[in-house]
Amino acid sequence: MTRLPTYFISHGGGPWPWLAPMRRQFVTLEASLKRMVVDLPERPRAVLVVSGHWEDDAFAVMGAANPPMVYDYYGFPPETYTITYPAPGAPDLAARTADLIAAAGLPTRIDPTQGFDHGTFAPLYIMFPDADVPVYQVSLRKGYAPLEHLRLGRALAPLRDEGVMIVGSGLSYHNLRQFGPAARVPSEAFDAWLSETLDAPPEVRTPRILDWERAPYARACHAQEDHLVPLFAALGAAEGGAATRIYHDVGLMGGVTASSWRFD
Repeated sequence: MTRLPTYFISHGGGPWPWLAPMRRQFVTLEASLKRMVVDLPERPRAVLVVSGHWEDDAFAVMGAANPPMVYDYYGFPPETYTITYPAPGAPDLAARTADLIAAAGLPTRIDPTQGFDHGTFAPLYIMFPDADVPVYQVSLRKGYAPLEHLRLGRALAPLRDEGVMIVGSGLSYHNLRQFGPAARVPSEAFDAWLSETLDAPPEVRTPRILDWERAPYARACHAQEDHLVPLFAALGAAEGGAATRIYHDVGLMGGVTASSWRFD
């Protein structure tokens, strides 16, 4: 099989593909998610998502054959709590994934009941609308230790040669208390730092990204870094590869600059 790239995506807000006013805000993101699939060297055997919306004491692996839905958002219309994304899970790959994580000396377990959160089902609905590609998730680990999540990515790297598309799903800017015009300066500065960092050679990029709290407006953009650490996993799985920005939005939701990257 061809080695597949990995991705860090800014996944948008809540159930945005099902709400016309929100979907209009994310037209650039939608185009980038569709382009990701078109640009793949081959159709993936499965998609593995490390989402900012699932964390555990260990690096838990979704093991359900038919994962349920997790509606982890608030204040949206009632119909958004009946959305289904009926992609099959990947129990065999989940077991393989847990073995790889354990072999790297990281704590892991199979979770047989965890379902798709919106960091998975919202972008995947755009990428694979027929839900005909198996999908499973690996959780973040509580505490968000940067090196641990980079090591997670390194552990997952062999899956790239086994037809698995690895996607870190978060947001390059995530401060729920500071959207709108107040987000403009911090998100723009942090996004510029991310772009410069990810464009650097691996020997410069890795230590710099691990020290992300030194970035301009780091904690203003990520008061809690749950939406940033999926980046470390995506990067760790393609640590020596080139980074390409595949999505860039300015003025999103009234002021946010946001980006996504491909690593290969």
